Amino acid sequence: MTKTGKLAAFKLGEKKTAMVNLPAQFVTAQDANSRGWSYSKLVDYAKNPDKVNDFNNESFKEVMDLKKQFYEAGYATRASATTEQEPIFSSDKLHYNNHDISVLRKRLDKAQANGNNIHELAFSLRGDWLVENNLYDPKTSNIDQDKLKHAQQKIAKTLINQGFKLSLGESDRDVVWFGVIHQDTDHLNMHLWFAKETKEKRPEMLKQSGPYKGQPIGVIPLQKIELAKREFRNELMNEKSRQKRTDVLKGLGQLKKDIVSASGEVLSDGRYISQLKAIFFALPQDQKGHWQVGNKRLMDNNTKMAKANHLTNQLLNELFQTEFKAEYTAFKKLGQQFDAFNIEDQGVMHKGQRKLSENKDQELRRRLANKLYRHFNQIQDNDSETIDRKLIGIRSRMHDDQGGRHEKTAFRSGFKENNSQQTNSNASQINNTPVNSELNKAQTDKVMLKNYKSFSKINRIWQQDIRAETNAERKFLRNQKNAAREQQIEEIESQNHRTI
Repeated sequence: MTKTGKLAAFKLGEKKTAMVNLPAQFVTAQDANSRGWSYSKLVDYAKNPDKVNDFNNESFKEVMDLKKQFYEAGYATRASATTEQEPIFSSDKLHYNNHDISVLRKRLDKAQANGNNIHELAFSLRGDWLVENNLYDPKTSNIDQDKLKHAQQKIAKTLINQGFKLSLGESDRDVVWFGVIHQDTDHLNMHLWFAKETKEKRPEMLKQSGPYKGQPIGVIPLQKIELAKREFRNELMNEKSRQKRTDVLKGLGQLKKDIVSASGEVLSDGRYISQLKAIFFALPQDQKGHWQVGNKRLMDNNTKMAKANHLTNQLLNELFQTEFKAEYTAFKKLGQQFDAFNIEDQGVMHKGQRKLSENKDQELRRRLANKLYRHFNQIQDNDSETIDRKLIGIRSRMHDDQGGRHEKTAFRSGFKENNSQQTNSNASQINNTPVNSELNKAQTDKVMLKNYKSFSKINRIWQQDIRAETNAERKFLRNQKNAAREQQIEEIESQNHRTI
């Protein structure tokens, strides 16, 4: 961030930078006391953010040290950075008057006297994102500061209640915080300072070892900061931007559901019997009945399931290039589209970070693999039956269930009507018996009848999976509607405030 020397003259055209950065830092009461600093002076003396590492209280330079804020006068409320007569705000009011600030100072000094840390987080919003979401008009330099403040009020609650092992405050009034908006840099900056007021005595919230033993924990985990960033974006995003992202996620969910639903029909085709056998025999026998991918990726090598997972992944690659080519291509494109949204919102991905498209692809593969493994888990040991016949029975039952209960989807319209004949033909080739052999027919029917209950159970599992995905999608849409409703309420409150 660089100072522009002007108000609301934000840089535009930064398509590869994040909508919001949220660096964090803190100072201990012990450090402040030893240097003669007073927390209350931060209301008038404030600079910008830094970060801390996980060793607590050891900070490294990124933008500017919080400690320098105690030396530079009038930064928080300086006229060169703010356009409001009462720019300080908190959880109860968007504009603090002199009396409010006097009370705020006393509470901050009490927090320091009780040995608590002072925390600061900075929100840096680029101009393009502000314009896109109707928060900033570059022609008039108008900024919707009330909406920005409402969003920070919600984020402050999230960080205070969820940023640590326990809620930072032991009651609703046990945390003091304030914020301000600055406009004299190339990005719009918002600052948030907060501290616990009463003395911290909870063991979970105190350092238990090291040079800072007995002092309050100061580090907010990165995942909690990322949670706050996502919530902050969602609060500020307009309906059009939100809807674009919602449509892509709905599309991804629908394509995933279509592919998973049709996979049983596809794998009931005898063309894949050799690959299914190879996967089955590669499964670890000491985990029989509990085969699953778990949280690993199919191509990970450090699991007992690695060999089977690799073979399953190869089978899925073949299906994605043939049976599900159109659906999988659309699935990948939508994932990449959401990656582009994430770059607009979060900035260019760092090395080692996985894109949403990659995560969604792995989720789809895990889902299909686990569906297959649940299918294999139903096969019981029986020395009188070969694995070929067990797989034939499973395959036949899958085909009967799909054909009898579900209409074929549009992208399965090419499925051949004589598929059952091909299945019998392939089965006979595997067993080296004629297609019309009465003995082979009797054995196959016997296996199918024997495994009827297992197949019904498998089919119920698949239907439950589909219902679970549908319910999750409906819940997601309800949450989006609730968020939009809350946003409308906030806008009405903002309008009421401006008219008072």
